[in-house]
Amino acid sequence: MTEHTLPKTYDFKATEERIYTWWEQQGFFRPNNDPRNKGFDPSKKPFVISIPPPNVTGELHLGHAMFVAMEDLMIRYHRMKGIPTLWVPGTDHAGIATQLKVEEDILRTEEVTRDELGREEFLKRTWSWKEKYHGIISRQIRRLGASCDWSRERFTLDEGLSVAVREAFVRLYKKGLIYRGPRLINWSPRLRTAVSDLEVEYSEEEGQLYFFKYRIQGSSDFIPVATTRPETILGDTAVAVHPDDERYKKFIGATALVPMLDREIPVIGDEYVDREFGTGALKITPGHDANDYQIGARHKLPIISVLDQAAHITAAGGPYAGMDRFDARKKLWSDMQAAGLTIKTERYIQRVPRSQRGGEIIEPMISTQWFVTIKPLAEPALAAVDTGRIKIVPEHFTRVYRNWMENIQDWCISRQLWWGHRIPVWYAPDGSMFCAYNEDEARANAKQKFGKDVELIQDPDVLDTWFSSGLWPFSTLGWPEQTADLAYFYPTSVLETGYDILFFWVARMIMMGLEFTSQPPFHTVYLHGLVRDDQGRKMSKTIGNVIDPLEVMDKYGTDALRFTLLVGSTPGQDVNLSLEKVAANRNFANKLWNAGRFVFGALAAAPREQKANLEWTLADAWIWARAKQLLTVTNRLFENNQYGEAGRQIYEFFWNEFADWYIEIAKLQLAEGGDRAFKTADLLVRVLDVSLRLLHPFTPFVTEELWTRLKDAAVSHSAKINPEKKGIWPEALIVADWPELIADEGWEESTLRNFAIFQDLVRAVRNLRAEKGIKPGQKIAAHLASQECYDLLQQEKAALTALAQLDPAQLTITKSLKERPENMISLVSGPVEVYFPLSGLTNPAEERARLERELHDTRSQIQRLESLLAGDFAKRAPAAVVEKEKARLQGYKTMVNSLEEQLKK
Repeated sequence: MTEHTLPKTYDFKATEERIYTWWEQQGFFRPNNDPRNKGFDPSKKPFVISIPPPNVTGELHLGHAMFVAMEDLMIRYHRMKGIPTLWVPGTDHAGIATQLKVEEDILRTEEVTRDELGREEFLKRTWSWKEKYHGIISRQIRRLGASCDWSRERFTLDEGLSVAVREAFVRLYKKGLIYRGPRLINWSPRLRTAVSDLEVEYSEEEGQLYFFKYRIQGSSDFIPVATTRPETILGDTAVAVHPDDERYKKFIGATALVPMLDREIPVIGDEYVDREFGTGALKITPGHDANDYQIGARHKLPIISVLDQAAHITAAGGPYAGMDRFDARKKLWSDMQAAGLTIKTERYIQRVPRSQRGGEIIEPMISTQWFVTIKPLAEPALAAVDTGRIKIVPEHFTRVYRNWMENIQDWCISRQLWWGHRIPVWYAPDGSMFCAYNEDEARANAKQKFGKDVELIQDPDVLDTWFSSGLWPFSTLGWPEQTADLAYFYPTSVLETGYDILFFWVARMIMMGLEFTSQPPFHTVYLHGLVRDDQGRKMSKTIGNVIDPLEVMDKYGTDALRFTLLVGSTPGQDVNLSLEKVAANRNFANKLWNAGRFVFGALAAAPREQKANLEWTLADAWIWARAKQLLTVTNRLFENNQYGEAGRQIYEFFWNEFADWYIEIAKLQLAEGGDRAFKTADLLVRVLDVSLRLLHPFTPFVTEELWTRLKDAAVSHSAKINPEKKGIWPEALIVADWPELIADEGWEESTLRNFAIFQDLVRAVRNLRAEKGIKPGQKIAAHLASQECYDLLQQEKAALTALAQLDPAQLTITKSLKERPENMISLVSGPVEVYFPLSGLTNPAEERARLERELHDTRSQIQRLESLLAGDFAKRAPAAVVEKEKARLQGYKTMVNSLEEQLKK
């Protein structure tokens, strides 16, 4: 193998890690205009993305692969455009998710609970978990080709980011936007923490609707009531009816008795009650239902909590105290049946709130928590999108964002966890609170108030993970310090993430960015869809359709996975992924490689310089005109965020035009030798160079490997073969210039039209060969006639005979024919008439055998369909289906007539 000959096959396993290491060592991932370096120019506007930090909970999944591929595409494109480019990497501590994983791990491996370990020891184990999985996640993101600036990597519990979190909390607290108090929240009994509305998933499940009697004190009357959660009867503080309901309005103001407890509660009238639903009467449990909480507030009802943090019945439940919620449900209902207080039960489909993390049923309950008063933050965040300061792609998510922001509720930010940012509030023995940046400041404030040192205890809760994540775009750049990075790289440019966390994360970043920096944290939000299986189903272990991206990359290579995800993507739309698609794109990488091998061979065989200045051939001019068109289309698609369609266009050009058409014609031109071979080799290099540059953001590894070898081969062969306008090849493709648009010069339209005529003619001949069963390699005679294209056909005669496999010795080209030749098959391709002599076109014996086989098969189909239509099928099947089968039968009969006629000839 010579120095500049490619191996026969592309070995991605031997290439990807080597190239990535080289990129990183050469510093290509760092901005080319960096505040850390000499010669920094603050006037150059950068392109910046803050990575959605993966959780340190486990290993890579397809969601990571999707966002890494998409963001890396954006970063590589802007880097090649010469723009100072920064992609900030990092990971998220992911409070609930990580703590749950560590708890499960120590229980499985050590058979101890976190309570038995204690907070300090548990946090040590969690930090160890973080170190292990942070390393795994970082390596896997590298494996995907992510060109992040790893020297700026951050973690949400870094000291610097912890300072930012305390700064944000203290500022909001001092501004009166953070408060602490009892409110109805979502409670996870298993995790023993509050969870946000966004962390609760509702599923349609079959349950029971329990109908029972609410007795009226001092009479034999009762009000029938229905509930799906009988255990909450123990916390009822009223029965509500509609004030205009003729059935029940007489009871308003009366006293009802709670079943089994005989606690007295009022019957109230409230227009919220739907008279048509259930019995038309409601039990009101303000401590365990969001709607009841609102009704209770209107009527100043007491709130009784009958469930504790473990979802066991509290002392308020009387004889049921200490029981698990579901055990209490069974026992209470059984007791009510025995007491004659039940009416019936019905099967009922209900929306069940489940924890996004643990899957358990969430309980609404009253709990003292920390909250952010959100309206003052939401209003400017909504205005930023409405006024166009922030653009959401695709646009229809703007309406979704607006609807959510207009109806936003105060944000519960406290979590009863150990892993996370501890709330920076300390309590004195008398309950006084001191919000401070650190304990020393809190002690100083307490001493100023009390006139002496007092013992302080820090709030045990931690902040919601999304509180620190909301600061990510600017905290990672040094905020609250006014660093050089913050001054230059903030605001960032694009926030790219899945549409499923638009409210979890994106909205909070916009609110926090505007509040603390007075600037939107980015100008564009690009939302990608979820990755589903090939049938459009969400991937789950239960279904067994989960695709492990690491296994896919091991089998097919990173480029194949990336290209499949990217080309299959449309903003905001889900991507259906199949391994067949990935395999096909592995074949595309091989196609690239094989085309590269051909170009290298062309270079080796071509002269080192051109002696005379030759004109381009039609094929030369056509492929360059198409390359220019591709540049225009690709740039427009990139500017409009249509990256998937851009990738598809590049793919189609390379495979279906460059490889399938131009390379085939180039083989003939190279065989001429001399100047024609040089000019062809030069153009092959230029088109391959453009193609590799356009493909690089999609498939970085194979393109870098091929381009670097192409550069070396071209430089070694001839200084005259150089696609670089500057005259010097860049050091690497990753830092090469994005191809510039090339203006039309007037010849392109006629060139494209003429080559289209040539292509149509070749396709028409190929179709006829296939139809007649002519063996590949068998040359056939032909007569071409065209007044309009006579010169074109003469000029392209060599290419035409090669690609259509015509016999050059028996090819005739004329401007016209006085009369149609006898014993010839004819076809028309645009302005060209084509005639083929019957004799010699096929072997008569072979053609007869082929026709007889086809006739036999067709008659078999007729027999099958006649039998089908004569049976019960015609009676049972829908009329449209029967008609379709009848039409197929008629088609086969027509085919028999045609085949019989051909056999006679």
